[in-house]
Amino acid sequence: MPHFHIDYSANLEGVVDMGALCETIRAAAAEIETFPMAGIRVRATRVDHVAMADGNPKHGFIDLTIRLREGRPADVKKNAIDRIFAALKGFVGPAMATRSVALSVEMRDIDADLSLKFGTVRDHLEDTA
Repeated sequence: MPHFHIDYSANLEGVVDMGALCETIRAAAAEIETFPMAGIRVRATRVDHVAMADGNPKHGFIDLTIRLREGRPADVKKNAIDRIFAALKGFVGPAMATRSVALSVEMRDIDADLSLKFGTVRDHLEDTA
């Protein structure tokens, strides 16, 4: 953990480079000590059916959910979400200057007893030391 899941409205396709946004979020998360490198996962899902605000189809959204194992102090989580939200806002800022876009970020704790994990990512990380 953590997992970063971006839901975004289809009308932002071609306006915001979602692959580059995923990399921006990954890079920002990698700089935050509370997020173990091997556990970082960032994915984006396009949402084709959307109704927002006054119903005008020009409105778009990006909603980022961060899921991580429980146990981190509130101040550590607050610092982390502030840094991730700043990275998101910085990346999407140019699009927001000309388009109607709503941004949101939410962090959720996961009960470790009910979230089983297995993988070999750590075995294949490049040594950057």
